[in-house]
Amino acid sequence: MRPVSFSLTRLFILTLILTTLVACGGAATSPDAPVRETMAPAEPTAVAEATVEPDTTTETTPEPEPTMQEEEEEEEEPPPGSFTTPHPILSDVRVRQAIAYCTDRTELIQSVYNYLSPEEQQGLLMDSFVPQGHWALADNITTYPFDPEQGNALLEEAGWTLPDGTEPGPGVVRTREGEQLSIGFVTTDAQFRQTWATVFEQQLAENCSIQIIRTHAPGSWLFGDATGLRRRDFELAAFAWVGEPDPKGRTLYACNEIPLPENNWAGQNYMGWCNETASRAIIAANNTLDRDERIRQYAIFQEEFTRDMVSLPLFQRLEAQAASNNLVNFISDPTEYMTANIGEWELTDNADTIVLGFSQEPSSMWVLVTDAAVATQAADLIGFRAFTKYNYDYQPVALTRLPTIENGGATLEEIEVSAGDMVWTVDGEAMELAPGVEVINAEGETVTYAEGDTITMSQLSVTFEYIEGLTWEDGEPVKQADFELAARINCDPDSGASDLTICNSRQNIDFINDTSYTITYLPGAQWPEYFIYTVGAGISGNREAYPSHQVLSDGRNLTDVPAAEWGTLLEIAERPLSNGPYTLVEWQKGQRLVFEANPNFFAGEPAVPTVIIQIVTDTNQAVAQLLTGNIDVLEKATLGAGPEVQTVIEAGEAGRVQVFLEASPTWEHVDMNLFLR
Repeated sequence: MRPVSFSLTRLFILTLILTTLVACGGAATSPDAPVRETMAPAEPTAVAEATVEPDTTTETTPEPEPTMQEEEEEEEEPPPGSFTTPHPILSDVRVRQAIAYCTDRTELIQSVYNYLSPEEQQGLLMDSFVPQGHWALADNITTYPFDPEQGNALLEEAGWTLPDGTEPGPGVVRTREGEQLSIGFVTTDAQFRQTWATVFEQQLAENCSIQIIRTHAPGSWLFGDATGLRRRDFELAAFAWVGEPDPKGRTLYACNEIPLPENNWAGQNYMGWCNETASRAIIAANNTLDRDERIRQYAIFQEEFTRDMVSLPLFQRLEAQAASNNLVNFISDPTEYMTANIGEWELTDNADTIVLGFSQEPSSMWVLVTDAAVATQAADLIGFRAFTKYNYDYQPVALTRLPTIENGGATLEEIEVSAGDMVWTVDGEAMELAPGVEVINAEGETVTYAEGDTITMSQLSVTFEYIEGLTWEDGEPVKQADFELAARINCDPDSGASDLTICNSRQNIDFINDTSYTITYLPGAQWPEYFIYTVGAGISGNREAYPSHQVLSDGRNLTDVPAAEWGTLLEIAERPLSNGPYTLVEWQKGQRLVFEANPNFFAGEPAVPTVIIQIVTDTNQAVAQLLTGNIDVLEKATLGAGPEVQTVIEAGEAGRVQVFLEASPTWEHVDMNLFLR
């Protein structure tokens, strides 16, 4: 028997397997999702999972506390040189492709979203790492329609045969040289995943006689810093990435992003997949400002990615939101939060209060240190937006325009660099140029610096201009010192920011006046989304500027407070000064947050005087309050995608509420580990 690759103790494995065997179906309202590649995490609402890059990579949402049994586990550190032995089953591309052909993804979708029409279910299918309709989706990819005949043929070709006289089906397991085709499969214990994973296991057994040993682990283990995915402690693993307008993908798929003991487990290429053509293409796609060239490179990558089948895309998650019929100007969008335009909302019945139902309470109003969706949406009420990101694209709001090379808001110049100059390396690091350092020159070629050389590199500068009239709630105008404070605090390692990659790639910031500044990057740093990387690091919420004039309750000026203390400041975490459409006037912990219209908001005082975020942890209760008119809006994470959605859909069909269904940027997939520890 081939040993199972998990490092958990046998007792823990048996406990989890027994839990799995008694698990039953039923979709969950808030399945967990992983570290997002600020692809965001991410479920830029990643519920207990991971996210992905600007490779600014990680949005993590709160994870469940480890159980006592997990705390007692000691992770055995593999020796250097681990993960060099090809997996005896999954290293064969024919087996990986067979798994794809033997999986009926439509049936998986139906198991969790049975209230959708067949057409709506088909709209959730994914064949690549970007969804249907995305600008980067390539045409020249290998697709895997449900085709058990093709899957079985590939398995036979790979030497995995059926016992004489048998047909594929449950209870029959293929073998090769006495070894069974049995593969460990781990995912989270969310009911949503228990539902579709049960069907997945049955499909592989019934269609192709592949035995899956299914384990449902706590999210704290699967997404832990020293367990699960980060330590590549799996054979097959199912989780979700959270997409954003830009595909990114470098940290997920490049050869130098494979977590290993030797690199202290850096990177998110958990499969251990190194396809040089794909790796070069994904790096190139993320290191050019030409969208046509990016599309070309992404096409090369996807051709290799889908042919090699190291990660099986399954489906986009469904997201649902609902609102009162009295609410107008409400926008539901897959890549933007509903609160992005909350200052424009109106009520047709002339009521003076909008009540938002949230299932979770923000841990802080300072979104620099929390990526939870509830915190970001609450921050939308008190902070102006530099831009929005509707429909997988970007639109300026407080910016006069999105500064691009084409419109003159940015420049890309060629400069000469030599030994001792700070540059941005091919691996995405700020480094002093010295012999052996690899960089990308102005021609887009990867070159290695040699003693005495001079290299011509590209240097990007971007000028951000904000509209006139940005004002704090106390009437003080937003000024240069406020942007300077944001630039300093947001890039301070002591602030608690989860990723400083963008900050580290900057050479300097030239503050021009109260409404504009220019960011100049190190030679070689070419972020495809440079036009949104403001001093707020391109992330929405009250992070573009901080009130440099504010005097705290302890008598200190905000500008004099070290970054390490900001997260505990009452004036930052619980009662920040607003420059957005509303001001926070009351926070009853565990119950509600009350906001009042800001008469000094640059776009004009909102029409609705009061907004209340009501904390309702029970989804059924939240739906009931929506239908009785006590709540006006249920956002995505609160309503979820479980059976309660059916109730809301029926109410929408009856004309009682507005219902919005959309394919989420969050997508489920199964990763295949190509190597053993």
